[in-house]
Amino acid sequence: MPQLLSNEARALIDREVAKYPAEHKRSAVMGALRIAQTEHRWLSEELVAEVADYLQMAPVAVYEVASFYNMYDLKPVGRYKLTVCTNLPCALSGGVTAAEYLKQKLGIGFGETTADGKFTLVEGECMGACGSAPVMLVNNHKMCASMTPDEIDKKLGELE
Repeated sequence: MPQLLSNEARALIDREVAKYPAEHKRSAVMGALRIAQTEHRWLSEELVAEVADYLQMAPVAVYEVASFYNMYDLKPVGRYKLTVCTNLPCALSGGVTAAEYLKQKLGIGFGETTADGKFTLVEGECMGACGSAPVMLVNNHKMCASMTPDEIDKKLGELE
């Protein structure tokens, strides 16, 4: 079977592994999954198995981590994954309105991807930025604050 992780990704995973004592190599699993997903945009069964093999873990143990946290995608997502917080503080500060605006603007619902494969819309839980609500996370890495319809339009324009 061909190697899915690039040498660069393996080097990054090695940096994660180095943060832990040798006997706790598996502690780097979350970082390794993040690196693998960043490289491939989602975590296929084969990619999860390769991460497991690289960390000398059972594939099911890695899958348990990947399936528990919503930042990991176990099916293909669009080029831009937009996660909108609709937890209570954000909901009270416009999170639901922002989500509805995005649904209308993109023509998709939560868990769906636009026909061109560009955007996937996801409902998110608390992102710890209640004071900047409503918030949106782009590709699990970039937090966008105060996402009014105008700010959403601006961000979508940047991503086009």
